[in-house]
Amino acid sequence: MLEIKRHTFWFCPCSQDLYGETVLEHVREHAREVVDALNATAAIPFEVQLKPTLITSDVIEQTFHAADADEECAGIITWAHTFSPSKSYILGLRDLRKPLCQFATQYNEEIPYDTIDMDFMNENQAAHGEREFGHIFARMRKNRKVVFGFWKDPAVLSELGAWQRVAVGLCESKNIRVARFADTMRNVAVTDGDKIEAEVKFGWTVDAWPVNELVPYVDAVSPAEASALADEYYDAYGIILDGRDPAEFRAHVEVQAAQEIGIERFLVEHGYNAFSDHFGDLGGLKQLPSLAVQRLMQKGYGFGPEGDWKTPAMVRLMKIMTAGDPASKGSALMEDYTYNLVAGREGILESHMAEVDPSVADGPVSIRECPLSMGEREDPARLVFTSKTGPAIATSLIDLGDRFRLIINAVDCKRIEEPMPLLPTGTVFWTPRPNLKVASTAWMYAGGAHHTAFSFDLTVEQMVDWAAEMGVEAVVIDEHTTIEGLRRDLMLGEVCFR
Repeated sequence: MLEIKRHTFWFCPCSQDLYGETVLEHVREHAREVVDALNATAAIPFEVQLKPTLITSDVIEQTFHAADADEECAGIITWAHTFSPSKSYILGLRDLRKPLCQFATQYNEEIPYDTIDMDFMNENQAAHGEREFGHIFARMRKNRKVVFGFWKDPAVLSELGAWQRVAVGLCESKNIRVARFADTMRNVAVTDGDKIEAEVKFGWTVDAWPVNELVPYVDAVSPAEASALADEYYDAYGIILDGRDPAEFRAHVEVQAAQEIGIERFLVEHGYNAFSDHFGDLGGLKQLPSLAVQRLMQKGYGFGPEGDWKTPAMVRLMKIMTAGDPASKGSALMEDYTYNLVAGREGILESHMAEVDPSVADGPVSIRECPLSMGEREDPARLVFTSKTGPAIATSLIDLGDRFRLIINAVDCKRIEEPMPLLPTGTVFWTPRPNLKVASTAWMYAGGAHHTAFSFDLTVEQMVDWAAEMGVEAVVIDEHTTIEGLRRDLMLGEVCFR
């Protein structure tokens, strides 16, 4: 289950003692006002705590070390209220591990034309201080996020809040633990990769387990427990029998209920929050986990099929980054299936065999049972639905052998044009930006996988920021993409990220 951990952000105003104590007192007062305003708006999802003004090298180093040691601190927000000599930050920045946002704002929105004098200029010189501060990051090759604009501007506050979610994802990445039940699908390249490098780069733990280590947990679920959870299913979802015997249908549903309970007990006992399986290695499981997986993803677990371990880690990451967002529309595993190539109606039908997260569903969600053409098990019960609409992103993290690359495509999810009564899966239909032809061509040039971690709630910018902090290449496909420009970017990436 996805627990929302407490995260805070340290707000550190930046100044120096050149202008006297009165100016420093104003800096503290203004910083307190800014912090109070940040904590009062819904655009800032995590608490901001005011810290002492950063003036000397010793104070800066001690503050940054304390931030690194504080488990609740997810990042630092700085504000150069006055001129703040950046050599003072070298020791503090050298070892800083927490994400940092350079909040390039100013206490006053407008220049006070009638009263401005040199005292005002010295006290309110963010334009001077932020440039000095920015230089030392460039000089030290330290990554940070720059958010520029007036601290009362709703758009600026939204940008700062969006960065907070990236910072939380960065801090929580080290806690992502993936259990792999069976290996990757034979002869498939893109779903595998260097698990050791993933732990070095992202902090992820990826462990292999024989699927028959899971089976006893499922078998230990009592019939009463499975029946009680199946009752919940029947209350929550529609039932599509398709002419099946109701008792047989119910028995298959209870198999999935036992799998949901058993898999979750295994994950909790062993400390995992994401997992993968493989239809070709189900051991003693009666069905391919389907409805069970869908429900676990909706609870916040990451999942990837066919032994894919990168996708469950990315899905879990997205769920962490969007946790607690009251406007969330969902993040999920997705897979490219088939194109619609009709001019003016182009798009890609996204789905999976039976494991699409119902957190993205819009409208009725129902249970169906249909045979699979692989897996050699009972017909699994699964949830069927169509998705919400609107802008979203699809991401693919791939291993190129010498490095990772994150591919990010902006997409527009649309209504399915016609009913698909014979398709027993949850589905999403989207048109990738800038259009199907360019986006698909670009995706293939970039080496993107057929599995994606998909989100209605996160943006291209947020995932680019995450990749930058992790030190991996980000390839963006959006409304500005051209094939010529993308191929040039890929060549530059070969040099920059080698």
